[in-house]
Amino acid sequence: MRDWNVLVTVRDRGWGKALRLLRPLGEVAETHYYNVLLLRVEQPRRLLDTLLERAAADPAALECLARVAPADGSFEFQTREEFEARASDALRAMAPRLAGKSFHVRLHRRGFKGRISGQAEERALSALLLEELRAAGTPARIAFEDPDAVVAVETVGTQAGVSLWTREDLRRYPFLRPG
Repeated sequence: MRDWNVLVTVRDRGWGKALRLLRPLGEVAETHYYNVLLLRVEQPRRLLDTLLERAAADPAALECLARVAPADGSFEFQTREEFEARASDALRAMAPRLAGKSFHVRLHRRGFKGRISGQAEERALSALLLEELRAAGTPARIAFEDPDAVVAVETVGTQAGVSLWTREDLRRYPFLRPG
């Protein structure tokens, strides 16, 4: 699926239940990555509320889902250099939302093994955001414990989705788990 806007990871033995849960909510595509599904939904952030409603009606309904990761934006890339340039552009657009806040960047990479290093990219993207915010006169800081926000980058092969989750989002939607 080329234009996905939600990535879902499924718990072991939850594949069939996850497909039954998600198919009525949007277009679902299986990937060749272990326990990873892609979705295309009309309103990715609204999906989170829909899942909360399902969980309220049936507390066991979401047990099959390990993570749900809606994307605010996405891009394609063919090389590490192209990934870095496009991810940098996407995160620069998010920078104003991080003004004066604590945050960290989390990259969940599927594919490009040996070509993209998750930790190295997280450090580089964090440094880019810190510099952007410092230059704008709204410095921020890195925090891994109870940050104001988490910037999540999800890759699936040569596609990536990016999102920014506030502390309030993370508390409201426990299935986000961006890391």
